[in-house]
Amino acid sequence: MSVFMSTVNTDIIEQRASKAGRKPGRRTGEVISVSLMSQGVYQLVIRDPYIARTARPAQFVNLYSANAAMMLPRPFGIAKVEGDDVTLIYQVVGAGTEEFSGLRAGDRIDVLGPLGKPFDLDTPANYVLVGGGLGVPPLLYAAQTLSGREDETQVTSVFGYRDDRFADETVKPYASKVYSIVNAEGNVIDLLNDIEQELTASDSRNVILSCGPTPMMKAVAGWASKRGIPAQFSLESRMGCGYGACVACVVDTPQGRLKVCKDGPVFTTEQLGWDA
Repeated sequence: MSVFMSTVNTDIIEQRASKAGRKPGRRTGEVISVSLMSQGVYQLVIRDPYIARTARPAQFVNLYSANAAMMLPRPFGIAKVEGDDVTLIYQVVGAGTEEFSGLRAGDRIDVLGPLGKPFDLDTPANYVLVGGGLGVPPLLYAAQTLSGREDETQVTSVFGYRDDRFADETVKPYASKVYSIVNAEGNVIDLLNDIEQELTASDSRNVILSCGPTPMMKAVAGWASKRGIPAQFSLESRMGCGYGACVACVVDTPQGRLKVCKDGPVFTTEQLGWDA
């Protein structure tokens, strides 16, 4: 199935945008591969040099359906970057994601990004990546980015799954320690409790990065706050545009209603008021 929505070459779009002092807009990217990772979970690799060169962990991209009846884009967190290739991991939950799972190498798809505010990774620390289900993709890219650091930074992954540990092998090359749990065994808070002594015994400063279902992230925020561990959360939300124009993805905070797509998706515990 070929998807043709734009005919302007990506390089031309990028050059024009650069000359105008702005980011390139919606353009067409090439599909490199689509593969099944687990039941209903797919890995899509697209080629977009601009995203590959500029994207930072927790930023996302919008993909557009070839079906004109499905006007709204689907946002996906970036899971990995290699050369000019960008990996996205998603679950089939509707018509749009079902369409994307049927793409093949050589197909074309419209893309916009990178969008949103990324994780703050400036401080050398032991970054504890706490993810649930399909919240793990942004954390995978964070792990990849952090693993290239030459300071004392380390990565510990703590992933919770429904039943299949589909991302453990992907994160292993980038993490010093990998922990995971499935629903039948418990949840990520159980895992954090199990490794708490190990985390607090280290001389390294711990920083939690988290993405997943909101109840899980709120529980992680409470766990971290009680221990004085700073935490950042990449929120998931349905979006109409992805860049702040439609006000469809707002979240209530102590500072008022903020847009997940533009003010986030990354927020701290304090910004969200989850430290109460």
